[in-house]
Amino acid sequence: MDHQGMIIRPPSEAGSILLQVTLGCSHGKCAFCGAYLGKRFGIKPREVVFGDIAWVARHCRDQRRVFLCDGDAVILPQVRLVEILTRIREDLPWVTRVGAYAGAKSLKRKTDAELAELRGLGLGIVYMGLESGDDAILRAMGKNGDAACIVEQGRRARAAGLKLNVTVINGLGGVERSAIHAEATARALTRMDPDQVGALSLMLVPGTPLHDRFERGEFVPPDARGMLRELRALLAGTELTRGLFLADHASNYLPLKVRLPSGRDAALTRIDRALDGLTPLRPESARRL
Repeated sequence: MDHQGMIIRPPSEAGSILLQVTLGCSHGKCAFCGAYLGKRFGIKPREVVFGDIAWVARHCRDQRRVFLCDGDAVILPQVRLVEILTRIREDLPWVTRVGAYAGAKSLKRKTDAELAELRGLGLGIVYMGLESGDDAILRAMGKNGDAACIVEQGRRARAAGLKLNVTVINGLGGVERSAIHAEATARALTRMDPDQVGALSLMLVPGTPLHDRFERGEFVPPDARGMLRELRALLAGTELTRGLFLADHASNYLPLKVRLPSGRDAALTRIDRALDGLTPLRPESARRL
């Protein structure tokens, strides 16, 4: 298959066929993100994508899911996405779900009817980065759109029948805005009511603007205990109708997998035990992006 550069996918897509349909990220300005450093955004030629689908048809008959890479495949023009999803349906009939990253900008460019069309053609889940519910943090991080816009587009995706996985980043407000970040993010998640929340803990990536601010002393991230306190406030304030709150990414100091609302109290108790030193944390050397 034609995989160009580093390929990024969500943890839950580990067993999926990774079909690269774009290069890089259509926004590419988030201060914390080093995923596509040096990779300019582009749309891969139709013949290359269709050639990869043909290769998958011959070699990947045991895999039931497809993930569309790179950073924001939903930004593709509707006609191109329809062509790709249609070809997947025709050539890979055993595939049960297609997933993709989707930013607020790309979702906003789709009408409700177009989102429903994509759902009908097999797009089953979108992974969306909220990162923070605090507009001051979003502006400082160069995120596209404010919290209200991101929440609205996530709700539109759910209304179209798409499963919604939303990512947030503990520590993104630094020590200074830690409590504000947790409270505002919990409110935004509650309004979005996604199927899954993926909570990561900030790791500074050399070469990113945020790392440069850290080196200059302009940004101070919370320490491990600060991250845990922030995670606790986030979890305590997030109300989901029925969803998973996942903090099991390798960046986190304390792995958690919580079914809300039923599992909240047990998870908060586990965090409290960790804060009291009764539960070991993942060592700094073992944390990964």
